[in-house]
Amino acid sequence: MKVIAAYLLAVLGGNASPSADDLKDILGSVGAEADDDRIELLLSEVKGKDITELIASGREKLASVPSGGGAAIAVAAGGGGAAAAAPAAAEPKKEEKVEEKEESDEDMGFSLFD
Repeated sequence: MKVIAAYLLAVLGGNASPSADDLKDILGSVGAEADDDRIELLLSEVKGKDITELIASGREKLASVPSGGGAAIAVAAGGGGAAAAAPAAAEPKKEEKVEEKEESDEDMGFSLFD
């Protein structure tokens, strides 16, 4: 991921076609080690492609990946005694509204002309 991030930073910085040395410089500036094999693999995969099109196709692929939701309930239900706690945890918490009194400039306890 750090190689991809370095590539994106270079492109956002105005370098439409960053080289391996450019990516190494970016990674070195933050103290990260540069893996030559990963850099070369990334550069070979993105060579001649538009970065906005790559990001758009990546978003489409991520949209089909299931994420989050029922994992905590499934784990709690399998725990025996913890199964009773799962429905309580799934209920949304009711927020208590704290009424704030509006302060008026008239009743501050003192007056400018007292």
